[in-house]
Order: sequence, then structure tokens, then C-alpha cells
Amino acid sequence: MSRSLVTGGAGFVGSHLVDRLLARGDEVVALDNFYTGRADNIAHLRGHARFRLVEHDVIGPLPTTGEMAGRFDRIFNLACPASPPAYQRDAVYTTKTSFLGTLHALERAEADGARLLQASTSEIYGDPEEHPQRESYRGAVNTLGPRACYDEGKRVAESLCMDFRRQHGVDARLVRIFNTYGPRMDPADGRVVSNFIVQALAGEPLTIFGDGKQTRSFCFVDDLVTGFLALMDHPTEHGPVNLGNDGEFTMLELAELVLELTASRSEIVWRDRPTDDPMQRRPDLGLARSRLGFQHTVPLRAGLERTIAYFRTQRVVAQGAPRESRP
Repeated sequence: MSRSLVTGGAGFVGSHLVDRLLARGDEVVALDNFYTGRADNIAHLRGHARFRLVEHDVIGPLPTTGEMAGRFDRIFNLACPASPPAYQRDAVYTTKTSFLGTLHALERAEADGARLLQASTSEIYGDPEEHPQRESYRGAVNTLGPRACYDEGKRVAESLCMDFRRQHGVDARLVRIFNTYGPRMDPADGRVVSNFIVQALAGEPLTIFGDGKQTRSFCFVDDLVTGFLALMDHPTEHGPVNLGNDGEFTMLELAELVLELTASRSEIVWRDRPTDDPMQRRPDLGLARSRLGFQHTVPLRAGLERTIAYFRTQRVVAQGAPRESRP
């Protein structure tokens, strides 16, 4: 039995990871300050013999007492707001979370001799000039733009991981996550899949920014978590490794599919494209396939059906939808 720490463990992706770790027999401590994490995501684990929750902000050093006492075998660093409205709400806080949160996780990994997985992002590629994006591509990020707090925060987090590998021998591993969706997404988080679904179920217009030709590749959360574990279980691979789904869809195609699956009569409305919004985003998954045996198994239609079923249970649907849909 391994003992795992998941920072951001009450978040959308983090809570699914916690479930998978518990299912395979790990003892798990989830650490979260609930800035974007939600208690509902882990409510079903209350009383679980191998699960503990610690409320803490990773900007501060990680505790070493109470549930955080003792050694961790593995640390999964997922703590950071990930949707544009969330990470732009307090850009300075987002940058501090990426830098200080990763620093503190790495320091704990060094002290414990733990293997660490750093959740990076496709956002480090910016508005890419290479398509699809390979791990060797260095990106085209606007360091002065409103998305830079997240993009550059994740880039410095990768740099820290590599420096801790070189200087301190920490077994740090990097995954670059492409657009992910599924149950437990926050209905109000501002990302395009959740917004389209909530708007459609509420009978409100689906908002598309730009001409609707921007593309994204959408990965169901279960497939993403499988990739996490494959990288952490690999004896030698450290990444960075792209994880996602390489099926590519335009925003208009996504909106039309959501309308079909929800049987909604909502209209589509158009707004100006946001600053630094990438036109194309699709991972090259060659490394993940060849080194990790990674295969995404949930097609977009099936994943959306499961996500829509989840959102039908959320009371926010009856209260109206967010007004913006950002990829």
C-alpha cells in the first residue's frame, strides 16, 4: 500500500484521482483550500478508512503534523485554479499558487524521498505556431496578457521540477494536460464544456467567442487519470508528456453536439474573441502512446452524455447559466 498526497484533492480532476488511488488500495491525504475545489466532490469519502482531508493553502509550507505527519510515497501536485475566470480572478494569487505551491510540494518530495507528479498544462504552448503540439515545442505565450498568470506560472513550475531533479535528485514527473471534462466540473467555472451544458439545460443562449472555428481536443477525466497513473508507475519516464484526446472539434461543433444531446432549443450567440485565446489546440500523443501505452477510451459523445447526466443533478441548472463560454 502506497501513501499518496493529492494537492487540490477536492477539485474536479483531483477528486477523480483520489477515487482511483483509493480503489487500488492507497492511503490518500487530499489537501485543498477550497478556492476552486468543492466539498461535494469528496463528500462520498467521508468516513473512508484510508482517506483524510487537510484544509490548507499551498502558498504556505506544507504541514508536517497531524494527518500530514509521516512520509508520503507519492505526491500529485494539482493545486491551482485552472479555468480562465478562476485564474484571472486574482492573477497574482494564481502565479503564487503555481510557483510557491510547486516549490513546497517539491520540498516535501525531497524530504520524503517521494515521487512527484506535476500537473502542467497545454496552456504553456500559448497560441501555438505548431499543430499538433509536441512536447518539444516551446510555445508562443504572451507574457503580458491576462492569461499569463496561469501560462507562465505553469512554465515556472516545470522549471522548478527540472531544477529539483538536477540539483536534488527529486523524481519529478511532468504531464501537460489538454482540455479535460466530465462529472464534478464546477457548473460556474467558465470553461466551454460546462458552460455550454448548463446554458443548454437552462434554455439560455450558448455563447461562442469569435467565429466558432477555434478548435480544442476534449479528454474525458477518467482517461486523464489513467494517464497520470501510467506515468507515475513507469520505472523511468519523467516527461514532459502530453495527456489528452487528439480528436479535434471546433467550438461550433461542440455547441451543436451539446444542443443535440440535451434536446435543447437554445440559440447560439456570438461575441468577440478574448485576448490571447488560442485558435488551435490538439496534442501530439505519440510519446504518451509509445512510452506509457496511453489510449483514450471515451469518445466525446459518450463523455458528454455522462457529463450532461451529472449536470442534470446540479441545482445551478435551474438558476440559469454563466454568460460566457471560454475554451
